[in-house]
Amino acid sequence: MNAITVSPPMLFAGVGILLGLLIVWRAGARKVRAATEAARTGARAVSLVGRVLVLGGLITGVQWVVITYAADNTSLLLSVLGLPALFTAATLVRTLTVVADGPRRRGGKR
Repeated sequence: MNAITVSPPMLFAGVGILLGLLIVWRAGARKVRAATEAARTGARAVSLVGRVLVLGGLITGVQWVVITYAADNTSLLLSVLGLPALFTAATLVRTLTVVADGPRRRGGKR
């Protein structure tokens, strides 16, 4: 049997090709990971919108039933209309409030 002989330039070319394949493979894996994360983010947004619409429809349906069939009961009307309004207001205030921390000075200088 003959021994396999590899010259140094062939060895360096082989290592270079392997390194190039590794770089291409890792770049492809990064792109797949980024695409997967983008799809997940889009799905989260769609899922959130769906949940908001379903819950909004449920609250509206309950309010409609109470207004239609129990319009003479003032405390029930106030609770059915006021409670969701309070939750909505609290959520909007928390979402729209901007909290900014200014730069803090060290050493007590004013």
